[in-house]
Amino acid sequence: MLVERNSLAYSDAVSKFWPEFAKNGKESVTIEDILNHKAGLAAIDTPILIKDALSNPKRISEILENQKPNWEPGTKSGYHAVSFGWLTDQLVRRIDSKGRSMAEFVRNEITHKHDIDFHLGLPLTESYTVSRLSMPNWMYIMREVLYDPRTLAFLGILHIRSKNSLRSRMARNPEWININSKICTLNNPEIFPIEQAGALGIGKAKDLACIFAKLLSGEFLSRKTLEYISRPQMINHRDFVLMVPVNKGNGFMYERHPCKKDKWLFGHPGFGGTSVMVSPDDQLVIAYVTNGLKTGMGELNGTYRRIRDAAFNSIN
Repeated sequence: MLVERNSLAYSDAVSKFWPEFAKNGKESVTIEDILNHKAGLAAIDTPILIKDALSNPKRISEILENQKPNWEPGTKSGYHAVSFGWLTDQLVRRIDSKGRSMAEFVRNEITHKHDIDFHLGLPLTESYTVSRLSMPNWMYIMREVLYDPRTLAFLGILHIRSKNSLRSRMARNPEWININSKICTLNNPEIFPIEQAGALGIGKAKDLACIFAKLLSGEFLSRKTLEYISRPQMINHRDFVLMVPVNKGNGFMYERHPCKKDKWLFGHPGFGGTSVMVSPDDQLVIAYVTNGLKTGMGELNGTYRRIRDAAFNSIN
C-alpha cells in the first residue's frame, strides 16, 4: 500500500529512510532484501526483552541498527521468522506520512476500517478470547510423518542442530517466543499486547481470510500490484535458515496451485501449521488456524493440505 502511494520503491536502500541502520555491513540492504529475507538479520544477538517489545520501539531500533548480519546481505535468503516483524515495523514508522507503527497502520487502514477482528497487539482485557495452544504429542507427530514422509526430514532439520546453528540462535531470541520449547510460550497473555507483525498476529480464520479477500477485490491494491505479488521471486530456493526448498518473494511465501499447472497461491504459512493462501485465478482464499499445533509448516501440514485440496477440487 505504501509502494502504491509512492512513499517508497522496493529498490530503495533501507538507509534512505533509516540512516542509523547503515552500519556493520548493512549499508546496501534494500527494502526488497527485507521482504525477501535477504538482509542477514534472521538471528538477533542482543536479547530482546518483553518490556522493550511492549513500549520501547527506540530500543528495538537500536538493537537492529547494531546487529551484524548473519551473512552478507543480498547473497542468501533465510527465513527471518521473528525479526521480520520488527524490521518492517521500524520501516513503516519512518515511511508512513503519519508516523504510524505497523500495528497502527493495519488498524487504521485495514481492520478497523472494515470491521475485521484481527489484532497486532491485543489488549489484555481481551485475553480471555484467545484459545490456548497445545504442542503435538509423539503419536500425532508420527501420523503427520506417515501422511507425508517429508515431515520427518523437516523435523530433523529443525531439531537435530547444534546450539550455535543459525536456526537455533534465531529460535532462542526472544526467549518469550521460544519455538524450541516443549512448553508453548505463546500462551503467555503478557505477550498478547505486543505489536509484532512477524509472529504475534491474533485472530480467527474468517477474519484472516477477510483481509485477503479485500485484497483480491481491489480494496487495498491495484490490479497491477496484485499481479506483481502473485508470482514468487525465488522458486525452490534452499532457505539458508530452514535448509529446505522454499518459494518466496515480496514478503510472501508461495505454493503451486493443486489443480492448475503454472499457477501459484500466495500468502504465508505459520508456526504450528497455521496458513493463509490466495488464488487470484480462482478468486479464492484458504485460511486455516489451529490451537492444536501441528508439526509441519505449509503444505507439510496434512490437515491444511486436505482442506486446501478439497476446496480447489470442488471448483476446478
